[in-house]
Amino acid sequence: MLAGLTGCFATEDGRPTVVVTTNILGDITREVVGDEAEVKVLMKPNADPHSFGVSAAEAAQIESADLVVYNGLGLEENVLRHVEAAKEADVPTLGVAREVHPLSYRTDKTAGQPDPHFWTDPSRVRTAVRLIGDAVAEHVDGVDKSAVKEQATVYGKQIGQLDTWMEQRFETIPKSRRKLVTNHHVFGYLARRFDFQVVGTVIPSGTTLASPSAADMEALTTTIEKAGVKAIFADSSQPDRLARALKKESDVEVAVIPLFSESLTEKGKGAATYLQMMRANTKSIVRGLAKS
Repeated sequence: MLAGLTGCFATEDGRPTVVVTTNILGDITREVVGDEAEVKVLMKPNADPHSFGVSAAEAAQIESADLVVYNGLGLEENVLRHVEAAKEADVPTLGVAREVHPLSYRTDKTAGQPDPHFWTDPSRVRTAVRLIGDAVAEHVDGVDKSAVKEQATVYGKQIGQLDTWMEQRFETIPKSRRKLVTNHHVFGYLARRFDFQVVGTVIPSGTTLASPSAADMEALTTTIEKAGVKAIFADSSQPDRLARALKKESDVEVAVIPLFSESLTEKGKGAATYLQMMRANTKSIVRGLAKS
């Protein structure tokens, strides 16, 4: 939901500033905004959105931005209080996850809670692109509204093409093998969009800040053995110690495959943009599950 009326921060060249919390949303926003405004992304490459923080200077930028774009639904756990402060200061804000028809977690300790990880479904990202374009055009003074809307349209089409390509690639995986085990609950949207089953997670939570108990590990091991899962997908920016420990405990042969789930990387490291991240993940999932 958009909140606030006007912002008051501009760069030295006079352009307005859009502050974005996560680097995934930051990349998407830059594609929409282009050169019409300065896009300041708070979350560094390879950071964890659940645990990253901001400096005092960055907090001040949030509260003086022309527009703040954030994920919401509890994702940026250490930053959302600054977003709330910006709202109170009448800075326009866009909480994207709440506006793209969010899903709720369905299993384990998170059941019933809203899932913030919408970006694993490109069809929802296409909706997010439109929302960001509308917010910038309406609430950021000094931008060329027609240019912003055109850039949103072009990038939205690229996201649509990504969605089609992912669907085609996933069709090479037999439905009986479309079973995912990940570090934590992060691929629920992808599972819903492309007909996968999330068998379980190493950390039975929607945040990486939680920890699994011995009972959690034992229950998931049993589930993996019964389901015949062939691969465990671990976040590339997080240590995969837990996933490897689970692999050691299981009686079935499973591969531990890294995915870019919650953060982009630096340039040249495999997932510097949202499009690169989703293509890389699709290829990794197909590689891990398509063959017996």
